[in-house]
Amino acid sequence: MNDQDLLRYSRQIMLPEVDIEGQETLLKSTLLLVGMGGLGAPSALYLAAAGVGHLIIADFDQVELSNLQRQIIHHTKDIGKLKVDSAKDKIRAINPNIQITCVSDLNEDNLTQWVKKADAVLDGTDNFKTRFKINQACVAIKTPLICAAVIRFEGQLSVFKGYQDNQPCYQCLYPEAGDTDENCTENGILAPVAGMLGTMQALQAIKTLLNIGEQLVGKLTLIDALDFTFRTVKVSKDPGCPVCQKA
Repeated sequence: MNDQDLLRYSRQIMLPEVDIEGQETLLKSTLLLVGMGGLGAPSALYLAAAGVGHLIIADFDQVELSNLQRQIIHHTKDIGKLKVDSAKDKIRAINPNIQITCVSDLNEDNLTQWVKKADAVLDGTDNFKTRFKINQACVAIKTPLICAAVIRFEGQLSVFKGYQDNQPCYQCLYPEAGDTDENCTENGILAPVAGMLGTMQALQAIKTLLNIGEQLVGKLTLIDALDFTFRTVKVSKDPGCPVCQKA
């Protein structure tokens, strides 16, 4: 790190859990963020500000007016742009020293190769089919998966390392089922709830990279923002899971 880096990240470096060594780890790390929506938007901004050296941001969608209520990385002038291009501009404005790779064509055929490039994956998608595919790739490649979900006033957060013998994967928590997706298009969402979960997802990603603190591995935190309650439950490995029992 040069003098400018030391100044930029000085408040983090002051933390004994981070220090110079931890900041250098962040600068050398790569994260794959799938989804630049309500979760990916705050996650990307905070991870860039914290100095994660390479962010791979993936989203096929374009910015729409209805996104702006909660997807704070996109502005009114970005309507019609690809979300990854819009997000890249804001990330670059916050921290021009990190590397940003935009992926607008993430699919089943290339998902594995992108996961291979990352030290951890943040899932900010809103449908089970995509989440199952991301989970399968992370288990196969032995990559930590930081999952968040949000709808209405509610949120969930967990870190999955299903490739470990005693730890569950995402599909242990949600066995693959039929068309059970819920999304904010049909059910609504309060904007700051997405911000809460997105920043908490970024926090868990940094803790995972640095191997510090409570990483929520084998645990699921449930948040009710209306009542402002937090509850954490244990998640066990499913002995019949078709994904992680084959890892």
